[in-house]
Amino acid sequence: MARETILLVDDEPHILELLSATLEDEEYRILEAKNGKEALSQFEKEKPQVVLLDIRMPDMDGLEVLHQIKESNQTSSVIMMSAHGAMKTVLEAMKRGAYDYLTKPVDLEKVKVLIRRALEAQKLVQEIASLRLKVEEKYQLENIVGKHPKMFEVYKMIGRVMDNKATVLIFGETGTGKEVVARAIHFNGLLKGESFIAVDCASLPSDLLESELFGHEKGAFTGAIAQKMGKFELASKGTLFLDEIGNLTLATQVKLLRFLQEKRIERVGGTRSIGLDVRIITATNLDLEKAVKEGSFREDLYYRLNVITIPLPPLRERRDDIPLLVEHFLQKFKSESKRKVKFVPQETMDLLMRHDWPGNVRELENVVERAIVIGKAEAILIEDLPMRIQEQKVVFEPELEISSENIPFEQRVENFEKKLIVDALEKTNWIQTKAAEFLGASRSILKYKMKKYGIRKGVLETPSGVNLQKDYRGQTRENIKIE
Repeated sequence: MARETILLVDDEPHILELLSATLEDEEYRILEAKNGKEALSQFEKEKPQVVLLDIRMPDMDGLEVLHQIKESNQTSSVIMMSAHGAMKTVLEAMKRGAYDYLTKPVDLEKVKVLIRRALEAQKLVQEIASLRLKVEEKYQLENIVGKHPKMFEVYKMIGRVMDNKATVLIFGETGTGKEVVARAIHFNGLLKGESFIAVDCASLPSDLLESELFGHEKGAFTGAIAQKMGKFELASKGTLFLDEIGNLTLATQVKLLRFLQEKRIERVGGTRSIGLDVRIITATNLDLEKAVKEGSFREDLYYRLNVITIPLPPLRERRDDIPLLVEHFLQKFKSESKRKVKFVPQETMDLLMRHDWPGNVRELENVVERAIVIGKAEAILIEDLPMRIQEQKVVFEPELEISSENIPFEQRVENFEKKLIVDALEKTNWIQTKAAEFLGASRSILKYKMKKYGIRKGVLETPSGVNLQKDYRGQTRENIKIE
């Protein structure tokens, strides 16, 4: 394990010797410099974590050395030392970025404590930066998955709003990813370096939600034993995301409307008005226009929130995105599970494509995670899926149109058989084992019949030689008639 490097800078040899002996006992790597130029040369070459720097030196003032160090590397901590602790000098040193200031003769125990604190502070800064990077990576636009035209509209709207502070209303069913979109707007835009605070307005009782949002003063209500800042204040200069906005009481709606109009709030039980700079992003799965007509949601607030809207489509309306989402979730959970799932067989994928996903993307994510955890193979098999998906019933009644033309009976039977097979395959998303099961035949018989009649997914070879192409919804462009 690499040792931390400490650079000692002083023009008095005995001080360098004393500091070096003291710090070597702490198992640091010690470097020494006798003047400013030597210190800067050592610093550029070795990049020490901490510098102990004397202010008064013959060739270059310590404050100038401090300035150049901070210009070169903001992360290194510089502790200034001087026999003259004048207030002006101390203030100037701190202004230029010094971590702390020691007066000579220095207290060696204090030196050790200050260096430990400086190193701990650096580690904390690095951890915060790493965490922020992970958060930003998690909410990169690439992590909102989909190629459906409705998703491209979502991408365009995110691009239009992320570099301004306009109020945004996201609406869609539960599980469609409303908070993911809100975070993507924040972490990819103008305010990405500021706080993002999320509040689920449906998860808190109405009598607590107002205090949670706006804070309260001591004694405002029973149990308010101290002053408390609300989510609005915590989100200052950043973004406040209010999920399920339709659950706000009319009283809380009034306070939110005031903020949107005046950018000011009052804590519960308070009399002082507090000005705040906060971006508001809201989301709902309710029909707010209907709520306005019913009187449960203020019309003026609705129009204030409805500046820019982003509708999120339910997953059943963009089934073509399911394979992309499944692959995305496989990659996501690879690092979180010892089991390395490599692929999803077509039969499993076909079953996933057929499900209506009432819980939308969130439900699909949970299903994939569950399958990775409980499965034993390198693939997600049908038996790894929840029973509600495995046991989906497919009911079909092939339409029969009988021509009045003089067609031999055998030909009519073949044409009906052909239509029966095609209907079964279409209704089961071309899962051959399921189609055979519903037809009461073996898979080998089904495959034989498919080959006999030239039935392939996307193309059906008819006796007349005409190919019936499927459109993007999987429907044939012409009907198959039983002649």
